[in-house]
Amino acid sequence: MYYKFGGFTQKLTGSTPSAAYNPQGLKATLPAEPPTMIFTTPTKLVTEGATAVEHMGVNKVPDFQKFFQKSDGIPIHLKRGVPDRLLYRTTMALTVGGVVYCLVALYIAAQPNKK
Repeated sequence: MYYKFGGFTQKLTGSTPSAAYNPQGLKATLPAEPPTMIFTTPTKLVTEGATAVEHMGVNKVPDFQKFFQKSDGIPIHLKRGVPDRLLYRTTMALTVGGVVYCLVALYIAAQPNKK
């Protein structure tokens, strides 16, 4: 008699020889054909004489560097205005709320059981 480990019941159950030697539906054979390529489109090769570079868009990094490195007394995480302030205050409120919730849970857990 052949047995295999049942995934649902977590117990040994009777099975056929092929199911016992190939558990969880895995097959020991390799596929006859390799899988098809996902990216079948040809790629561009860089030629030696190519000097023009194609960009996806305008490089905004220097503008952001000037904007964020400007010394105007505003912290870096609040430089972009109202959305940054809203995210910062929401994060701080959730942090304070989580600390209060943890302290209440610890207080409740520290109380002795009433029998």
